[in-house]
Amino acid sequence: MKTNGVITRLAAFAAVLACGISASAPAFAQEKKKEPAKPAAPAAAPAAKEAAPAKDAAAGASKSAWVKLCEKAALARKDKEGKAVTEEKSICLTHHERLDGNTGMVLVSAAIRQVEGSDKQHLMIMVPIGMAIPAGVRAAIYSKEQWEKAAKNEKIDEKSLKPIDLKYSLCHPAGCTAEVEASADVISQLKGGAGLMVLAINAAAQPIGFPVPLDGFGDAFTGKPVDNAEYGKARAQLMNSIKQRQAELIEQYKKEQADKGAAGAPPATPAATPAAAPAAAPAAKPAAAAPAEKKK
Repeated sequence: MKTNGVITRLAAFAAVLACGISASAPAFAQEKKKEPAKPAAPAAAPAAKEAAPAKDAAAGASKSAWVKLCEKAALARKDKEGKAVTEEKSICLTHHERLDGNTGMVLVSAAIRQVEGSDKQHLMIMVPIGMAIPAGVRAAIYSKEQWEKAAKNEKIDEKSLKPIDLKYSLCHPAGCTAEVEASADVISQLKGGAGLMVLAINAAAQPIGFPVPLDGFGDAFTGKPVDNAEYGKARAQLMNSIKQRQAELIEQYKKEQADKGAAGAPPATPAATPAAAPAAAPAAKPAAAAPAEKKK
């Protein structure tokens, strides 16, 4: 099933929090590698401009980065006699997604998946490709106080954290998704928490932090789903804006390279004026500078 995500506005907060990963959530990271966690890579906290939430464009009033998306999907199961039966069920994702505003790349996404008729729910987290397989993903839900301390790079009581282990279930060009069944306790913590710190291990065996704020999760989870058509339209506009920004960045880069090339060209050399030239003769014009690309 394909679902569209929503983009959050972490900006500087994400950068501060990601850089503080070693002080805020290394306890379960060090179980993977017995050394202090290093600052998060750019994927955890983009230095580039981040995209605005598509949900804001679709709904207008809410500033939450969480959105509920529902759609019907055909699911296969076996009946009492063991025969394959296909049923149409409603599947909902209470979803959060952060994109790089320059490239459109998904930096991190998190969701709770609910399937009609099932009493089980699943927490799903997607991180960029390049992570260690099958190391998996670990996450911890932070209280408001812990989240604020993490943002300030202050020490928190790591023993109070309850790590959640997620196993990778699917990888594709956009990233790798890990999931685990979300118990009632986990859902309750998400509703009352301030942030979800996601930790993945990259190919170099280093822990990489991905902070996910939980503001608005509870309202989105218990509320009605947004209109898929309106949301899709808003997100399409967002992606078009990102493409336009990419084109602008390319043009800016080309101009900078052209300016550097022009600045590096040798100064023009005036043509020699014959000593016996008549006084009334016009001075010879300087020779044109050779184009930078023709310089030998």
